Amino acid sequence: MSEKTMSERNTQHDTFTIERRYPVPPRRVFDAFADQTKKAKWFGCIDGWEIAEHTIDFRVGGREVWRGGPPKGTQHRNDTVYHDIVPNERIVWSYTMHVDDRPISVSLTTLELHPAGSGTHLRFVEQGVFLDDYDGAADRVRGTNDLLDNLDRALRQE
Repeated sequence: MSEKTMSERNTQHDTFTIERRYPVPPRRVFDAFADQTKKAKWFGCIDGWEIAEHTIDFRVGGREVWRGGPPKGTQHRNDTVYHDIVPNERIVWSYTMHVDDRPISVSLTTLELHPAGSGTHLRFVEQGVFLDDYDGAADRVRGTNDLLDNLDRALRQE
């Protein structure tokens, strides 16, 4: 893709909400986000992709970096900052997504966990600004649903 001129620069703002139920208590869902070993089993799991870097400092003010992509292909990178953490109940973070060195979006995400019988009701809300038509809300919703499907599989296999 060629470099964009100033007149081609634009932003698209969007917010989406995804709700899921998981057959495990909120503590286990929370741990799947907080524990790097557990998160590595479901986050960024795309067939054929190699993970080049994944580090988590899970605390308020802490950072997470995930970088990977197809072998010898385009690299994708998420740079995350954690803003609010209530164990087993809520995580609020912001992240910038890059493709190679180009920022394609900046988002604020809130994850809420509520007991639902013996399981968990998860509410995922993302407010994003998508930059220069490189990404959009529809793609992000699809990718987030894929990640939450991966999470479901990982929790069931635990």
